[in-house]
Amino acid sequence: MASLTANGLGSGLDISGIVTALVNAEKAPKTAALDADQATITAKVSAIGSLKSAMSGFLDKLSPLSKTDTFGGFKAKLSNNDYLTATASTDAVAGSYKVVVEQLAESQKLGSAAVSDVTAGIGSGSVAFTVNGDSFNVDVAATDSLQDIVKKINSSEDNVGITATIVNSDSGAQLVLTSNKTGTDNQIQVATSADSEAALTNTFTMTTLQSAKDSIIYVDGLKVTSDSNTVDDAITGVTLNLTDADVNKSSTLTISQDTATPKSAIKDFVDAYNSMMTTVSNLSSYNADTEKAAVLLGDSTIRSIQSQFRTAISSMFDTGDGKTTALTNLGISTTRDGTLEIDDDKLSAALEKNPSQVSAFFTTEDTGFAAKLQSIGDAYTQTGGILDSRNDSLNNQLDRIGDQREQLDLKMQAYQDRLTKQYNAMDLMVGQLNSQNSMISDRLASLPGLVSSNKN
Repeated sequence: MASLTANGLGSGLDISGIVTALVNAEKAPKTAALDADQATITAKVSAIGSLKSAMSGFLDKLSPLSKTDTFGGFKAKLSNNDYLTATASTDAVAGSYKVVVEQLAESQKLGSAAVSDVTAGIGSGSVAFTVNGDSFNVDVAATDSLQDIVKKINSSEDNVGITATIVNSDSGAQLVLTSNKTGTDNQIQVATSADSEAALTNTFTMTTLQSAKDSIIYVDGLKVTSDSNTVDDAITGVTLNLTDADVNKSSTLTISQDTATPKSAIKDFVDAYNSMMTTVSNLSSYNADTEKAAVLLGDSTIRSIQSQFRTAISSMFDTGDGKTTALTNLGISTTRDGTLEIDDDKLSAALEKNPSQVSAFFTTEDTGFAAKLQSIGDAYTQTGGILDSRNDSLNNQLDRIGDQREQLDLKMQAYQDRLTKQYNAMDLMVGQLNSQNSMISDRLASLPGLVSSNKN
């Protein structure tokens, strides 16, 4: 950069200020144009991000509509929940059943002989535990106390389903063994092998504290016995969880088609679709009152999204019975602004009368309604998809603006250097001319007979 050796000395001008003003006048409109371009592109990047987020949220809510479990389910209702609860799977059959719970399943509990000191050794040997044909052994050292034996039982890697604890009763401390599973098939058998003294064997002379029991229920008068309080093989597709028993009390179990789950999934889909389309509309709108356009007004990506989804929404899809239908026939119609609305009565009727056809409409793999909308959305939102490519293009434009700023700074620096050099040269020339003028004036003033014009 050129320097000012005598800034304004010859001309008296503020050369530095003049150069700065000229450089700023040249740079300001170019910088403003770059700032405007950058702001526009940055706004578009943000808009593309909002669009992708809205579409991803929509696809999340669309996903349940592609699953047959959403539509093929049944619900279980009990007239009396005091004795059991019930759930139904997709394998259930609609019907009504009278259920009586006579007895709950219980696990067996055994108690050892009482000991006076739970920290004292009770003799060496080994103890074998068996449950439903499976066994494991615990080796007992001479110094092992009742507490040590409890720890060994509970921590054994081979434990076949027994929990040990110590209960301090009035007669002394007793080791209590509980079978981890209910039912008569899961009773505990204990056998000891003492090395010498009979103390270990005597301690593990077990008494029954609680007998193992199977659950007993009656379904429409038919007796069903189970080793668990969770009974899943009494009624096809129905799981009964028994909580209390009274042979004199009955509960009516009604299995019916579940319409609440698909209705909820459809409502979530409609809300998400409307939210997505509102976002799309807001990003491409024009406000006539303020005369301001949204950042993606007229954008081809926006037009493509709107067109593809609207076409799919109004298309016909197979219902699995050789026929086709449209979303509007299920009670879901398009409003004037492009959003969806639900006719609850019409949707309920479709789900109750034709559940399999509604399921096929939504869930048919590759060609169903959900699959079609999913494929449209994925094309835009997937990694490397349309929106990612658009975002990459915009970021490349921002990079180019950064390069243009650097080039402008270099150009303006060269321009400043050139102006400084030119104005320094002018200032020097003006100084020389002023010096010559002064010298000539002095010589003229010294000539005989020449009267100065400054004299009165």
